[in-house]
This record gives sequence, C-alpha cells and structure tokens, in this order.
Amino acid sequence: MVVRTTVDIPGELHKELRKRSLQTGSSIRSLIVGAIEERYVLGPKGRPVTGPLVRGKGRLGPLARKDVNLNTLMIDDDLSA
Repeated sequence: MVVRTTVDIPGELHKELRKRSLQTGSSIRSLIVGAIEERYVLGPKGRPVTGPLVRGKGRLGPLARKDVNLNTLMIDDDLSA
C-alpha cells in the first residue's frame, strides 16, 4: 500500500536532495523514504562503541573493524559543498 502525502521542504534541503539524487542515480523519493526507514523503522545499526578502537602502541582495540584499513578512510567532502 502506498500513501501519498505532501511535505514542505526548505529550498536548500531540496537543492541538496536533488544534488545527491543526481550523484547517486536515485530519485529524491527513494532518498527520502530511505532516510525515514533508516531513522524510524530500522533504528540504529550495530551496537554503540563503548571501548577504544585503538589501544596504546597502535594495537587495534576489540571493537575495531578488521575488514577495513583505517589508514585509507576518507571524509566525503561532497557533503560540505
């Protein structure tokens, strides 16, 4: 079942949604529905970090992901543009 609704979105937010939809090849609708599902339906993923990711002398802590090279992670600068 699909329910149609109308929501007023501030102009700057709509501009960012449109930009993101063009970058990802997704529709604005799918971005909005995905964000609502993630926030209100699915809830937070995983468990909260309660310990250090890196211990002294550069050793990884027990909660650090083993499948990701932490030295190669980059911040997405496109979000701040």
